[in-house]
Amino acid sequence: MHVSAVQKDPKTYEHIKPEEVGNSRNIVVSDQAGQSNILSRLSTIGIEIKKNDPRIKKLLDEVKDREFIGYSYDGADASFELLARRIVGEIPRYLSINEYDVSVKKNSLGEIISSAKAELVVDGEKIICEGEGNGPVNALDNAIRNNIDKLAKYSEYLKDLKLVDYKVRILNTGTEAVTRVSIESTDSNGKNWFTIGVSPNIIEASFKALIDSLDYKLFKDNAPASL
Repeated sequence: MHVSAVQKDPKTYEHIKPEEVGNSRNIVVSDQAGQSNILSRLSTIGIEIKKNDPRIKKLLDEVKDREFIGYSYDGADASFELLARRIVGEIPRYLSINEYDVSVKKNSLGEIISSAKAELVVDGEKIICEGEGNGPVNALDNAIRNNIDKLAKYSEYLKDLKLVDYKVRILNTGTEAVTRVSIESTDSNGKNWFTIGVSPNIIEASFKALIDSLDYKLFKDNAPASL
């Protein structure tokens, strides 16, 4: 109701234009969102769609279902845009991840070493990426980053990608708790974006957020689709 009213006349809820104080209006998409929230956000990211299009309800239902299991799109604009464009059908396929393996070990010197191996598919070709890091997530990131040259058509697009921040939130109690991972990324253009992943397994949650970051970078730089 709030969003619908603001779209008709901002004065119904805003006593001043946000731009007059150096701000901007941000329409939140969450489990409390309605059709107006979705339409407003889609318009913001350049997707024009009629309000009676059945894909609007499909996207709204998907957001609510995901929010129920722990996702939070109000702080992950890039992941929401990817989800929306996948449902609307406006985003190509880039990287496919067949499988990955992560291990953590402590050697005789007391050093903790994390290793990761991932099998990616680009244009039907399987690419094995391996790397190490100071933790399992860093190892997964390095496995892909250190083997960018193997990704051929995407190497130029991903070489300036940097992870700025990594946050973990435990959503319930116990060792089997669901984990939400948020990643902030940037590139040489100074553009920052936020992605999210949720899973009972912290590595899987991290990997989902990481792959969303890669996909968003490829999308915004107009990278060619995988064949």
